[in-house]
Amino acid sequence: MCDTKEKTMRIAVLTSGGDAPGMNAAIRAVVRTARVNGIEVFGVRRGYAGLIAGDLIPMDLRTVSDIIHRGGTKLYTARSKEFEEDNGMRAALKTCIDYQIDGLVVIGGDGSFRGALDFSRLKEKNGEPCKGLPLCIGIPGTIDNDIGCTDYTIGYDTSLNTIMDMVDRVRDTTESHDRCCVIEVMGRHAGFLALNAGIAVGATTILVPEFKYDIQHDVIDRMRRTQNTGKEHFIIMVAEGVAKDIEGGVEALARKIEAETNVESRAVVLGHVQRGGAPTCKDRVVASIMGNYAVKKLLMKGIGNRVVCMKNEKVFDLDIEEALKMTKSLDRELYDISYEISI
Repeated sequence: MCDTKEKTMRIAVLTSGGDAPGMNAAIRAVVRTARVNGIEVFGVRRGYAGLIAGDLIPMDLRTVSDIIHRGGTKLYTARSKEFEEDNGMRAALKTCIDYQIDGLVVIGGDGSFRGALDFSRLKEKNGEPCKGLPLCIGIPGTIDNDIGCTDYTIGYDTSLNTIMDMVDRVRDTTESHDRCCVIEVMGRHAGFLALNAGIAVGATTILVPEFKYDIQHDVIDRMRRTQNTGKEHFIIMVAEGVAKDIEGGVEALARKIEAETNVESRAVVLGHVQRGGAPTCKDRVVASIMGNYAVKKLLMKGIGNRVVCMKNEKVFDLDIEEALKMTKSLDRELYDISYEISI
């Protein structure tokens, strides 16, 4: 007698690239949505590197208990050069075949999505698509908020609030000593963190990679003008991408400010503190919605090669290739507002 019972769907979830607060909430939503709907779930540890190495663990409802409020990622994360090569992707495919993985949820940024796109395009030597490739779904998780297809990325709000809290603390000592503090925040190619956090802390000047700047005009002369109005302490917010273009970085900028304004100046690089900490309510909720959407609206319907996005507070999905072609611009009007109200 033939057994006509259908194979139980199996999916895997991984986090890739830089960690972002809220990734755990997304993992939790993926796992619980899947398990409630009879889908088996495996967690891939350390991103694509773990997929290549076959480092998968079974996950159930209790595996993801008490992680929604935790920063970082329960599954760990990594960047994998090996996965960029054909041999690496074929090793990852073998893992998917061995574990009978039907769908793969990738939580990360643009680089992670490019990896998913290349993986989905893997061909046999005769040019035919490889058998056993899982349906790939991307969920945007990066503190930089620099993914073009979505208004919002998981981790951004938490990072903004962390920066605001840290700079508020720095401001206390800056004000006490009539100093200038030059703050470097993350954002190698995008100034979303610097601009919005800069406005939130009342920075005198905000330097971002998207807009041209002149140190003499935008920092030194501007500080002198505000000194004439009675201001005696200053915050200068600098995105990482700008700091790397300044010879000597923010330390050199602080020395220049002190030499030309006679205001004692200090440089502070916030560094990886911006990635850590408990996710905010917004990051927990958005991550939960996106994780649920990836499973219920896409994988359970046999839909793959999509990225989960958010526009105007609504969640939807786009083809990965289309999503990767999209860019996001920093709001010039918001930048101009920051310049006008921080004098």
